[in-house]
Amino acid sequence: MSAAKDAPPPLPEPLTVAVADSHTHLDMQTGTVEEALAKAALVGVETVVQVGCDVKGSQWAAETAAQYAAVHAAVALHPNEAPRIVLGDPDGWSRQGARDAGGDAALDDALAEIDRLAALPHVKAVGETGLDYFRTGPDGKDAQDRSFRAHIEIAKRHGKALVIHDRDAHDDVLRVLAEEGAPERTVFHCYSGDADMARICAERGYYMSFAGNVTFKNAQPLRDALAVAPLDLVLVETDAPFLTPAPYRGRPNAPYLVPVTVRAMAAVKGLDEETLATAIAVNTARAFAY
Repeated sequence: MSAAKDAPPPLPEPLTVAVADSHTHLDMQTGTVEEALAKAALVGVETVVQVGCDVKGSQWAAETAAQYAAVHAAVALHPNEAPRIVLGDPDGWSRQGARDAGGDAALDDALAEIDRLAALPHVKAVGETGLDYFRTGPDGKDAQDRSFRAHIEIAKRHGKALVIHDRDAHDDVLRVLAEEGAPERTVFHCYSGDADMARICAERGYYMSFAGNVTFKNAQPLRDALAVAPLDLVLVETDAPFLTPAPYRGRPNAPYLVPVTVRAMAAVKGLDEETLATAIAVNTARAFAY
């Protein structure tokens, strides 16, 4: 049973119109970058946005995007990374293992490196940044808030898209974006709000990127949000290796599984696959300016 659970899902039917995976973590997936890109290209996923979550991951994203034409990079400190830098990470929950508290100076140093990377031409976005109240308690909120605001400023100064991670923090994320002034191109990665929030995002011109969890049985609020999201603001992503779409939930995700989610999204929006895929392709290129 466990062997089947760990086995990669089969290749889906190729899309007739090529799309982009707007958010993936190739550095957390098994196999090489070449293998992942080749497999994705077979099913009509011709472009991926590789997203950094910490300094090392962001450096890797920038290097990988410089090497492969099909890869664009986003660089940032994940919202959960900021408190770890400032307050330390005694349990070693992140990929860096246990860390000592570095205080505000260490956060400034990390942000300076993100700023340097954000200036590179093949880095198309600053993200994933935002707020995550699921893993971070009140003690870490200040570091998250400070980091988020700094990332907004970096994105605007370099004219890059902003990629938002919003977990259990909808109101505060929207408030901070309003207070700081959102960049011209802002993407809610793995959109997790409801239909009411989707209407607010639509009014403000924020892109909403839907992941495999839109296929989950208990995700009706997400499908309701997708139903009201304007066609010109919708993106698709894997967030691989996480959030593998049904019927493969629990197995490793990868960019080649985007067509499964696209087809589920098309059904929700009452569109044919080609119409939705065409819109997604145009929207992603516009959102990330490539």
